[in-house]
Amino acid sequence: MIPVSVVIITKNEAEIIADSIRMARLITDDIVIVDNGSTDETLQIAIDYGCRVYQKDWDGYGANKNKGIELARYDWILSLDADEIAGVDLVESLRRIVLDSPETVYDIKFKSYFGKKQIRFGKWGRDHHIRLFNRTMVKWSVSPVHETLMLPKQVNIKKVHGHVHHYSVNNNKECQAKALYYAKLSAKNCYQTGQKATFVKLHISPVFNFVKNYLIFLGFLDGKEGFDIAKASIKHTYLKYRYLRKMAQVNKNKPYVRKELIYPVFAD
Repeated sequence: MIPVSVVIITKNEAEIIADSIRMARLITDDIVIVDNGSTDETLQIAIDYGCRVYQKDWDGYGANKNKGIELARYDWILSLDADEIAGVDLVESLRRIVLDSPETVYDIKFKSYFGKKQIRFGKWGRDHHIRLFNRTMVKWSVSPVHETLMLPKQVNIKKVHGHVHHYSVNNNKECQAKALYYAKLSAKNCYQTGQKATFVKLHISPVFNFVKNYLIFLGFLDGKEGFDIAKASIKHTYLKYRYLRKMAQVNKNKPYVRKELIYPVFAD
């Protein structure tokens, strides 16, 4: 074992959480689960595997991850989502790593899956994230979506050999639903940061994202799944800016007070 705490946020992840915890157990003796009201067997599975389980109201991805960081036993944190499983190669690499510099963060490659199929091209095929860091130097941002790590100015980024296996969606229905869900969250985030839904963003950006994912990044080589992912990128981008425009119209004559913002009911 190494002096690293694994922090996982969950909600109704019984289908996969056991696999994620089993691999995390090969890394550490401290796994912190921050749960947002699971109604399936997620909590019992986590308890059975000896995790420390805490329930917290949903304050956003970054806020809930930061809560897990606060509850961790060790300063070094490996942050995972419930649908992410550390690979054997990553476990072996982490066992050899020397964690002696809090200013260093570690970038890990991801292998993403559409159902049981690994996606090797497109944006998913190029995925990597900083997920190992020291909590004395690094925290998550608290934006509504696409939380990012707030890194120190003199950060030293190192790559780690090995992979995290990300089981993103089971089928195209889930893929399209996820695009819709994140479009709504992204629109709120864009509104709060003062972004505008310009003609280019609303009509050109979706097409550009499709071309980038499907053609430039060779997503077509992943077959039907590559096409479905590229379609989802169009849907996400278009709906994000469509919802942003609608939000701006609803709040046009309303003074900007964050807690009083009106978020329109979004149609699919």
